[in-house]
Amino acid sequence: MATYECKKCGMAVNATCAKCDAPLVNDMLQLDDGREVQISKCPNDHGKIKSPICCGEDMSCSVS
Repeated sequence: MATYECKKCGMAVNATCAKCDAPLVNDMLQLDDGREVQISKCPNDHGKIKSPICCGEDMSCSVS
């Protein structure tokens, strides 16, 4: 399961898909301009979300 953590305050978040209750997995999304954005996605292809925000910054997740 992808665990996002705030580097400022240490708050951590785990997420699951609301459609199938599967734990979201960490992934990278390549944008058209070549940049990459860290995301969490449903392993059953129900969608994806950008990383959550805490303390005004994106929370990070280790890519495994």
